[in-house]
Amino acid sequence: MSDVLTLLTPGRVDYPRALHLQEQLVELRRTGAIGDVLVLLEHPPVLTLGRNADRTFITASEAELAARGVALHVVKRGGDVTYHGPGQLVGYPILDLRTHFLETGARMGVVDCVRRLEEVLIRVAGEYGVRAMRVPGRTGVWTIPGGSIPEKKLAAIGMHVSRGITSHGFALNVSTDLRDFALIVPCGIADRTVTNLADEADEASFGTTTSINKGASQPAPLSVASVGLNVARMFGRIFERQVLALDAPAELHPTLANW
Repeated sequence: MSDVLTLLTPGRVDYPRALHLQEQLVELRRTGAIGDVLVLLEHPPVLTLGRNADRTFITASEAELAARGVALHVVKRGGDVTYHGPGQLVGYPILDLRTHFLETGARMGVVDCVRRLEEVLIRVAGEYGVRAMRVPGRTGVWTIPGGSIPEKKLAAIGMHVSRGITSHGFALNVSTDLRDFALIVPCGIADRTVTNLADEADEASFGTTTSINKGASQPAPLSVASVGLNVARMFGRIFERQVLALDAPAELHPTLANW
């Protein structure tokens, strides 16, 4: 078992191209040609529907989506309808769960993996002064309510597992234009709103990080890239893997040169 997690950060990528990259990585991981991988990126505006999603949760018409340049894709993950767009950190962990174990020695399951993803995002939010939590019965990460203000959704999670290999993953709102969420009922939840890390963060207590593996730190701006570094570092800690960042997928495996 390798204790290395490869980090890929290809920037802003169209959803179909990123999906193709995921599919290639899943197959390479299944055959043992590569180890675990975490892909962190942004997407242009797009709606994705989980395999059992209710299309009535898309409140915008096809004409409105087309006019606003928002694409629509049906995917294999769990969950309902989700929006991705600029200012949102999207993470695709490609993990072989058969190589991950719990403290009890039992093999990690899908629910265990989701709970650890939530823990990663909760801790990262805390580094930016945002108190976050889980909500029973509702996957994802939510702000802790205060007074009459109910919890708001900060991150969505929707995983797919095939023969022990994970794909799809999470979306953390960093500085997303929240008006785009009016196109949908996010994850089918109509009685709560969504929010951004930027809107919730106390700027005086921004998190710190400049290095994934060396642990060096200095004040970090609230951007998708800097939050991504914090997520990668925390992911390595929670999933007990050393994170190795590569500049391009082809450095991981030659078949990814033209992904």
